[in-house]
Amino acid sequence: MTNKFAHLLVIPSLFIALSSFAEGTLPLAEQVSISADKQLAQLKKNVGIFEKNVEIIHGNRRITADHLEVHKREDLGDNKQLLVATGSPAYFEEKQTDGTIMSASANEVRYDVDKRYLTLIGNAQVTQAGQKINAKSITYDMDQQLISAEKDENSDERVHTILVPVNTKKDNEKGQP
Repeated sequence: MTNKFAHLLVIPSLFIALSSFAEGTLPLAEQVSISADKQLAQLKKNVGIFEKNVEIIHGNRRITADHLEVHKREDLGDNKQLLVATGSPAYFEEKQTDGTIMSASANEVRYDVDKRYLTLIGNAQVTQAGQKINAKSITYDMDQQLISAEKDENSDERVHTILVPVNTKKDNEKGQP
C-alpha cells in the first residue's frame, strides 16, 4: 500500500515537469494548464496521459481533445515536448502576432513544441484569416509558415482550399468591396 501511495505523490511531480516547456520554472504567463477528467502517467517512459474533456492552455495556444499524451524525451530538442491529441476531432488554436486566430482540427493533432511543427492526421483542417484548407493530412511548420496538405491515396476526394479576398485600405478608400 505504501508503494502505491508513493506513486500518487510522484505523479503530480511528473506533470509539473511535463508541463515545463523549458528547464526551470516558467513565469505564470508561460505556464501550462492541463485539465481533464482523468490523468495517468507512464513514469518509465516519461509520458503523461490525459483523458476525457481534455484542455491544455499555454500562453496563446489552446488544445482540446478526448485524449492527450504529453511525451518528454531528450531527443525532442530543447523543449523536449511532443503533444499528441486525439478526438472526434481534436482542436488546436493559436493567436498569431497579427491578432488573427489560426485553428486546426483533425482526428489526431501532433504538436512538436521545440520545432513549432503541427501534424494533422485524418479529416484535417486549418483555418486562418478566413482561409481554409481541408485534406486527409496537413503538416504546418509554424515558424516558416509552410503548409503541406495531401489527399488520402485511396480516395477520390482531393485537397480543398478556400481563399477569401482581403480588402486593402486603398480598395476601401476607392469604394471597392
